[in-house]
Amino acid sequence: MKIQAIKTLLIKPGEMMLKGDNRHLFEKQLKDNIQSVLDEVCTYNITTESGRYYVYINKSDYTEQEIASMLCKVFGIVGISVAYRIEQDEQLLYEFLSQFSKQIYEKSPFSTFRVTTKRADKDFPTQSTEVSSKAGAVILSVLPDIKVDLFHPGINFNIEIRKKHIYVYHEEYKAHGGIPVGTSGKALLMLSGGIDSPIAGYMMAKRGLQLEAVYFHSAPYTSEKAKEKVIDLAKIIKPYTQLNRLHVVHFTKPQMEIYEKCPHNELTIIMRRVMMYVANEIARMSNCKGIITGESLAQVASQTIESLTVTDHAADFLVLRPLIGMDKAEIVDMARKIGTFETSIEPYEDCCTIFVAKHPKTRPVLDRILQSEKVLDIDKIVEHCILNLEVVRI
Repeated sequence: MKIQAIKTLLIKPGEMMLKGDNRHLFEKQLKDNIQSVLDEVCTYNITTESGRYYVYINKSDYTEQEIASMLCKVFGIVGISVAYRIEQDEQLLYEFLSQFSKQIYEKSPFSTFRVTTKRADKDFPTQSTEVSSKAGAVILSVLPDIKVDLFHPGINFNIEIRKKHIYVYHEEYKAHGGIPVGTSGKALLMLSGGIDSPIAGYMMAKRGLQLEAVYFHSAPYTSEKAKEKVIDLAKIIKPYTQLNRLHVVHFTKPQMEIYEKCPHNELTIIMRRVMMYVANEIARMSNCKGIITGESLAQVASQTIESLTVTDHAADFLVLRPLIGMDKAEIVDMARKIGTFETSIEPYEDCCTIFVAKHPKTRPVLDRILQSEKVLDIDKIVEHCILNLEVVRI
């Protein structure tokens, strides 16, 4: 007799389960974020029980495994499994396992296994270890050529016993953890076409920040391909960050003015400060509470501690630098992991790589930089940038 089992996506949240009195806020935000993904790809029902989310797919052009992979990019989730739900009946469980294990073996043979049981319903009469032992015996009875291996099993059959139902699954998709985007406010990401800034956005979204992004474009010195590259990067990180808007600042005129009027060994630091002035205004317009950059300490001349201090003096908001203590190799590894690396290394220059000094100041002094900036009408530059601002929907 074939047992009625309902396929479901079993979603396991991460550290938000430790958030005390605010836990319900994190749970609600995570559910909203899950639903925003599901709304695009399927019709579904979603329920919650004892810190788990259960998604039942009604209709979709995607498989459950494909949808699980999409949901793995939602911060706040540590793992997702395609599980089978049956009624909470111990004998029914063993009957289902005899059929389920045989089906799995026929599709993909394995030589060793283990059974892991979680008895979330403490009123269930049989202890977890006893359920695992009985379940293992059932599996061996239908697959006598395989063996139990508790430490390095070829497959792990998981059993979760809840109040009304039992869930059985054998594989888990590892997600990215973190806390739900939207629980920590909003910040503006200074996004370029390089390797670092997309990772900075990813890392701060992982801590619950919702993102807006700004990109400084200097046509014709930077090509449309450079702009398209940044838009592509924004699209790649969108599933993680919920980034919906990229503010494109047309920066050619301000950059030329800086180049013509300011000392060339101070061009980089003054340009960074002017960018920060413009970012301040965009952050205010977008209701952001912070500014995110991809800077790492002492990678280049503009990232010495003195340079960062002088840059921060121009900021009206908290400047978040999640990469500050990371090596380049660590950043590259993360870029490969989330899929931005190949796009980031496409050979299109952005405005940070043109008009650079041959010998930039690495130890700028604030008073000296402020004196050099007096030749610029900062308010007028910011006004020009905001009036010519382009907003790209991601």
